[in-house]
Amino acid sequence: MTARFQITHAGPYVSVQDGGRPKLMRFGVPASGAMDRLALQAANLALGNPAPAAGIEVSLGGLALTCTEGAVTLAVAGGGFIVEADAKHGSWVVLTVQAGQRLIIRPGPWGSWAYLCFAGALQTGHWLGAAATHALSGFGGGKLAAGGSLEIHDPRVNQALNGPIPCPIFARPRANLRVTLGPQDRFFTAETLHDLLSSRFALTTAYDRMGVRLSGPALHPAAPLNMPSEPITRGSVQVAGDGVATVLLADHQTTGGYPKIATALDCDLDSFTQLRPRDAVTFQAVAPAQAIALARAHAAAQRAYLLALMRPR
Repeated sequence: MTARFQITHAGPYVSVQDGGRPKLMRFGVPASGAMDRLALQAANLALGNPAPAAGIEVSLGGLALTCTEGAVTLAVAGGGFIVEADAKHGSWVVLTVQAGQRLIIRPGPWGSWAYLCFAGALQTGHWLGAAATHALSGFGGGKLAAGGSLEIHDPRVNQALNGPIPCPIFARPRANLRVTLGPQDRFFTAETLHDLLSSRFALTTAYDRMGVRLSGPALHPAAPLNMPSEPITRGSVQVAGDGVATVLLADHQTTGGYPKIATALDCDLDSFTQLRPRDAVTFQAVAPAQAIALARAHAAAQRAYLLALMRPR
C-alpha cells in the first residue's frame, strides 16, 4: 500500500532530513541532518519508527500538503508550530490523515524548526548512505517545492497513537548558550572575552542551516588572521575579521581558518536552533570538566524521555 501527498506550498529550507551522515567530515562532507535532532527523534519514536529515520524538516516558511491517496498516521514535533488537518492543533502531536484531507504546518508562538514524520517508509533519495539534505548542494533527499509530491510506502494507520506528544522542558528555545572557551581564545584580548560573556547578542536574519550570525559587541581578533584552516564542529563560535560572531550549525563547513572564540556545548544546540531571528542570546563559560558533567546529565535525561516515548501509549 502507498500514501501520497501533493505539495501545495513549501517555504525556504523545507527539506528531507534524517540522523545525518557521520564519520565523513574527514573527507570534506558535512554531517547535515536535523537542526533539532531531539525533535526528529521524538516524532519518529512516537510513531514506532527508528529514531533517526527520514522526515521532513519544516522551516518558518511553513508547509502545506494534500493527501491524494491512502491514509497514514503522522507526527509533528519541534518548535511550537500550528498544525491544521481535521482541526487545528499545536505541534508535538500525532494525527491520522486520510485521502482528501489537507495538512498545513505553519509557525506558531515559538520555535524555528518542526519535523513531520510518517508511520511508514518515506520514499526519498540518498547520498553517501543518508537521506539528510545538504542545503547548499541539494544532495540527499532534497528540498521540497510546490508541485512536487511525497510517497510513503507501507503506511500504517494507528488511531490509538493520535494525541499529544509530551514536550520536555529541554526542548524549548535556549537563550543562554553554555560554552567552553577556545580553541583560539588566545587570539582575543581579556576585554573581548569579557564582552562575549557579559553581553547580550541577538540572532540576525543571516540564519540558515550552515549557521547564524549574531549582532552585538564586535569581537575583533587581536592577532593577524593567518591561522591555517583546521577542522571545525557544530557549535563553534567563529569570528571573522569584521568581529561578527557566527554559531555554526548542521550544514557547517568541515574546515575553517577564522578563529573560534568558543565552542557551544552540543547538548545546548538543539534548543538553541529553536530561537528565532532577533531573539536574544547570552554566553556562559563552563570549565571542560563541568561541560562533560552537563553533557552526561543531559544525555541521561534525553535517553529517559525517548525511552518513555517508545512505551505503548
